[in-house]
Amino acid sequence: MLFDLDGVLADYDRGRRVETFARHLGHRAEAVHAAIYASGIEDAADAGLLDAPTYLSALGRELDRDIDAEAWVDARRAASCVRPPVLELAGRLRDQGIAVAVLSNNGLLMAERWPVIVPTLLPLFERRFFCSAQLQAAKPSPAAYLRCLEALAMPPAATLFVDDSDANVAGARKAGLVAHHFTDLQQLRSALANCGLA
Repeated sequence: MLFDLDGVLADYDRGRRVETFARHLGHRAEAVHAAIYASGIEDAADAGLLDAPTYLSALGRELDRDIDAEAWVDARRAASCVRPPVLELAGRLRDQGIAVAVLSNNGLLMAERWPVIVPTLLPLFERRFFCSAQLQAAKPSPAAYLRCLEALAMPPAATLFVDDSDANVAGARKAGLVAHHFTDLQQLRSALANCGLA
C-alpha cells in the first residue's frame, strides 16, 4: 500500500506555507510564492537535481535573502496537518500484515526532515518514506513508482497506490500498479474492499 503525502495522508496549505516563510524572511508573500512555485526551483528539487543546501541557496538568490533550513522546515510544518483517520487506516493495514509506505513529490530537504515536519507519521512509515528527489524521478513518471517499489522489494502488480492527483494515478497505472484516485476516506475504504484489503 503506497500513499501520497499531501492531499491524502495530510492536508497541505500552500498559502500558510508561503505566509509563514515570508514572515521568517521579512519578505512579501507574493515574492516567496513566486520563488517557490514559479521559478522552477521547487520542481528541480523534487526531481533530485538540487541537494538541500543548493536548493536553499537557489531560493535565497531568488529572494535576496539568506535562508536556513529551520525557516523552511517551520514553514513546511505549519502547512502540513496529518489526517488522523487516514493514518489510522494505514496503521490497521500494517497490523494486518500489509506493507505501507509513502511516495511524495518532494526534495531532499523534505526527505531529511519529514520526521520533524509530520512527526505523527513516525514510526509507521519509518524507513518507508520516499521523496521523489531520492529516486531521481517525480510522479507521474513511471520511473518514480518503479524505483520506489524496487527499494521496497515489492512488485507493482501487488501494490495499491493512492493519490489525489489524476495525473499521478495515471502514471502509477502506466507503471503497472493498481491505483486509486483519492477524494475521501469512504471511497478509499470501498477501493480497499474491492481489492480484498478491508
